Amino acid sequence: MQMIKINKLEIENVKRVKAVKVEPSASGLTIVGGNNNQGKTSVLDAIAWGLGGNKYRPSQAERTGSAVPPYLHIVLSNGLIVERKGKNSDLKVIDPNGQKGGQQLLDSFVEELAIDLPKFMNSTNKEKANILLRIIGVGQQLSEFEQKEQEVYNRRHTIGQIADQKAKFAKEQPYFADAPKEPISASELIRQQQDILGRNGEKQRMRQRALQIKTAHASQTQEVDRINSMLFEAKNKLDLLTSDLETSQRDILDLHDESTNELEANIQQIDEINRKVRANLDKDKAEADSSEYRQQYEVLSTEITTIRQQKSELLENANLPLPGLSVSDGELLYNGQRWDNMSGSDQLKVSTAIVRKLKPNCGFILLDKLEQMDMKTIKEFGSWLEQEGLQAIATRVSTGDECSILIEDGYVVGQEDVQLQPPPREIDPGVGWTDQTAAPTSTNPWKAGEF
Repeated sequence: MQMIKINKLEIENVKRVKAVKVEPSASGLTIVGGNNNQGKTSVLDAIAWGLGGNKYRPSQAERTGSAVPPYLHIVLSNGLIVERKGKNSDLKVIDPNGQKGGQQLLDSFVEELAIDLPKFMNSTNKEKANILLRIIGVGQQLSEFEQKEQEVYNRRHTIGQIADQKAKFAKEQPYFADAPKEPISASELIRQQQDILGRNGEKQRMRQRALQIKTAHASQTQEVDRINSMLFEAKNKLDLLTSDLETSQRDILDLHDESTNELEANIQQIDEINRKVRANLDKDKAEADSSEYRQQYEVLSTEITTIRQQKSELLENANLPLPGLSVSDGELLYNGQRWDNMSGSDQLKVSTAIVRKLKPNCGFILLDKLEQMDMKTIKEFGSWLEQEGLQAIATRVSTGDECSILIEDGYVVGQEDVQLQPPPREIDPGVGWTDQTAAPTSTNPWKAGEF
């Protein structure tokens, strides 16, 4: 795939530029240096206007004090020639075969962010991530994963809170080991008491009967002693009573009255016992609920892990523009670092790689104010550009050796006498306006931008 770059550019009378002719390096970093207010940024603005369209036209495009309108002439590596000249600075694009084109042709390969890279670099972390996800075609799918992950996370968070509350409640509840498992019914205790009292009453009647028999036995013995004449009859009765006495004595021998003391105490303490029972039941239920919610929490944790793995696999299988580049929690990551933790060189690499991915045919970028970068960052970025075969044209407030060209007072240093356009048409009193492309009628040397 051919990457289109800028082979040559000529700029005259644009903002602070008087006349500049530059042939940037085909790959790597071309730094336009110079002091402030000399025309460095004007060079980049002119390129952006020439290639990006009138939306990049400077508000005061024509250089102050110039009588000649702005002139732009850009030769691209695919042979296209882009020009803006004349009173209205109309665009003319000529392809290698001489056919005319227009802004639509330029837009097909010139990426907007390539001529306005700070727009990308100054965007929010979320906006950067969205641009990347959009160009690799996984934005919608990843968004669905993240939405699902957030929903499950919220559910898990709620479940965890409930489990903690249940566990805390269970921990705070007292527990009575001596309390029964179920609440006690007062009516049941009273019924049990009545049954015991009934049985005890029957036993008392048996005791009374035995006493009566014993009394009768004694009386009858006296009667036998008193009435000897009735001995036979009394003896028979005595034998019968003796037999009954023996039986009744045997019956009452193993009789023991049941105590109702425990039931009476339970009846009196039923409220306290039931309070303990309810407390134990509450504690048991809270512990069971906490365990159940913990199990739900673990299930949701597993689901979140699965979703995150799917997100990771989605990005791993995506055609990312730079090794080590990824997206996590809606933010760009490069070699594990978020944007604000990346070095300046890495930020430039990431930005340039994403811009290239947007339009692979666009082989150049424009960078203003490179003085914000130290020399190490600049060298690292320049080496990476050469390695990737990319072209960057940048400005830097400097006159040091790192600068490819120097701008001073609107000219490239050493090109102060450069001529880019023929002189303006002159009025011949007898003929009228001369043709703009005709040779100059004056033999005096002409200096661009000065009259």
